[in-house]
Amino acid sequence: MSLQDLRNALPDYAKDMKLNLDSVLSEGGSPGLTPKQIRAIALSCAIASRYAPLVAAIQEFAAEQLSAEEINGAKSAAAIMAMNNIYYRATHMIHNDEYGQLRAGLRMNIMANPGIDKMTFELASLAVSAINGCGACMDSHERTLRQHEISAQGVQSALKIAAVVHAVAVTLEQA
Repeated sequence: MSLQDLRNALPDYAKDMKLNLDSVLSEGGSPGLTPKQIRAIALSCAIASRYAPLVAAIQEFAAEQLSAEEINGAKSAAAIMAMNNIYYRATHMIHNDEYGQLRAGLRMNIMANPGIDKMTFELASLAVSAINGCGACMDSHERTLRQHEISAQGVQSALKIAAVVHAVAVTLEQA
């Protein structure tokens, strides 16, 4: 099923999701991001949202501009954040500072060479962290992005992609 087919499958009560999906997946609707960044972020977010037909459709959309290695990079952001968001959200939410002082000991080698450029990986990681609700990870990735001169508008665009892709997945899963 194509992205257009899935968009058309959204029920009338989700008309805003149709409009927002078209917007955030376009360069004009996601200022501060390149077309490649938009596609990588959208793919990472679709994976984090766990609705297989949407993942397949967005991967097809992403492949229009991303290489196989870049697609794997977007997938790696979703994968590593699936692990990190659980761990760091838990250590942040447990009101015992001792856990934050302990070494995590989780392998994160993919972060050294994720298959996509570092800032796109950071943007995708931020967006997935928003979906997974990890404030500690969102703070860390946002700080890195801003230190590397990604604009507030670029960060906001990544968060909007996360919000819309997740809402589309939730809506379609129930339709």
